[in-house]
Amino acid sequence: MRARLVHSSPQRLRRAAIPLAALPLLAGCGTSHPSSGALKPEGSFATGGTAAPATTAPAPSAVPTAQLYKTVVQRYRDYQAAYKQAYATNDPSGLPAVATDPLLAQLTKDIESTKAKGEIWRFANTYNPRVYATSKDATKVYVIDCVRTLAAYRYSAKTGKRTAEAPGGSFIYRSTVQYDSGTWKVAASVQDRAC
Repeated sequence: MRARLVHSSPQRLRRAAIPLAALPLLAGCGTSHPSSGALKPEGSFATGGTAAPATTAPAPSAVPTAQLYKTVVQRYRDYQAAYKQAYATNDPSGLPAVATDPLLAQLTKDIESTKAKGEIWRFANTYNPRVYATSKDATKVYVIDCVRTLAAYRYSAKTGKRTAEAPGGSFIYRSTVQYDSGTWKVAASVQDRAC
C-alpha cells in the first residue's frame, strides 16, 4: 500500500489537524560546542562567583518512553485544535506554535487560498491517536490516527450562510511529530486507507 501526502484542502475534508502546545525549554548559561549541533551548556559565570547550575529541558531521548508518548500525543491533539481553528477563522497565525515546515507552509497556503475564495470551513472530527514508531534519537515520533469526520460545512465568509456540506468519512492518518527548538511540532501528515 502506498501512502499519499495529505493536501489539507477543505474540499476533501480529510482533515488531519493536530495542534500542539509549546513546551518550555530552559537554556543554561555558559558556552556550548557546536560539533554535534546539540545544546550542551557548560562553564561558569565570568563574575568570579560560583557557577550557577545550568537548567535545560531534557533531550527527547532522555525522557521516559511513557512520558514522551503522552507529550507527543497531546501535542498532536493541540495541533488538531489549532488546525480546526485556523480553517474556521481563515487565520493560520496559531499554526506555527504546533506545526513546522513543510506542513506549515502547505496549510498556510491552503488557508490563504480558502480565504481568497471567500469561504470558511467548519468541521467536527474525532481522533484516536497512537504512537507507532520513533526515530533512533527520539527527535521524531510517528503517530497513527483514525480521523473520523462527523460533519463538514463550507460557509460564505461574507454572508455567513452555509453553502455546501462535505461527506464525512474515516481515514487513517500517519503524522510525523518532530522535536523543533525545544518543543514538539507536526511536520508531516499522510492520509492512508479508510478505517
